[in-house]
Amino acid sequence: MKIQSTKWLVMVVLLAMLTACGNTGNAGNAENAAKGNEAASEEKLRKVQLMLDYTPNTNHTGLYAARDLGYFAEQGLEVEIIAPADGGADAHVAAGNVEFGVSYQENVTLSRIAGLPVVSLAAIIQHNTSGFASPKDKGIVTPKEFEGMRYGGWGSPIEQATIESLMLAADADYSKMDIVNMGNSDFFAAVERDIDFAWIFYAWTGIEAELRGVDLNMIYMKDYNENLDYYTPVLVTGEAMIKEDPELVRSFVAAVAKGYQYSIEHPEEAADVLIAAEPDLNAELVKASQQWLSPRYQDDAPRWGEQKLSVWQGYADWMYSNGLLEGELEAEAAFTNEFLPE
Repeated sequence: MKIQSTKWLVMVVLLAMLTACGNTGNAGNAENAAKGNEAASEEKLRKVQLMLDYTPNTNHTGLYAARDLGYFAEQGLEVEIIAPADGGADAHVAAGNVEFGVSYQENVTLSRIAGLPVVSLAAIIQHNTSGFASPKDKGIVTPKEFEGMRYGGWGSPIEQATIESLMLAADADYSKMDIVNMGNSDFFAAVERDIDFAWIFYAWTGIEAELRGVDLNMIYMKDYNENLDYYTPVLVTGEAMIKEDPELVRSFVAAVAKGYQYSIEHPEEAADVLIAAEPDLNAELVKASQQWLSPRYQDDAPRWGEQKLSVWQGYADWMYSNGLLEGELEAEAAFTNEFLPE
């Protein structure tokens, strides 16, 4: 069964681009932007906004480290980290409402097909750490066991195509699985009550399960299809920003790279930076998540942030073959490694 094209999503993204406003809610406080760089006068710092993709978590630790350890200030920047707004970061950076954002490879791909000039500057995590999780007592150890189960999702065609492709590879019948729209429901409550499995990022929900003593079976998509080992999340900006102010882009990325390098080398201290910036987060979860995720930021790449054309092309080809794109992606234009420090 082919999944229908994502006209609805394209329309939403385009509408968001037209109506987006750059001044959205804060996800952090920029008061410490110049910490560690006292010689820099606040009047000389250029103010820049960075829009997150989701609520603050350890995917974002390097961004907070760059801000609160003074790496942005070293580059002459005062960076305000702001919460995601309607349409997501892609639409807002493409429209020039914010300078930078956090997104995902699938969103960037869809946005570019829709005509939004958004570009990925760096892979925040080198390999896809997301997958399908279920309590061990459900007995779901391969996509074959998805048959007869209830999947809890958010109603995206990408979810359906991903599950279907995994089931087809396992000679399973996709029509024998039910999909439940769980919205923003808590994973742990949902698997107790409404669903059997869901799509999670292991670095957060998986680690939380460990802390709760909940044993999970985890099916990573990348273990079944190499084209599903895509970059999620990524750092993005607009084509106009790259063309008109490449030095700003270079300075911003240099500071972010330094923040993630710090988080790789000092996971415990980096966790403390995030906890101090976002005190409502579960400190135990942040620390445990950071220990798990820090070595995975760069993983086997020659440097943090490096992106491969084969990854962008492979996932776009997979999306196109599953009816998720209305055209083929010009993968070379969707990302750049140009601004990463050597």
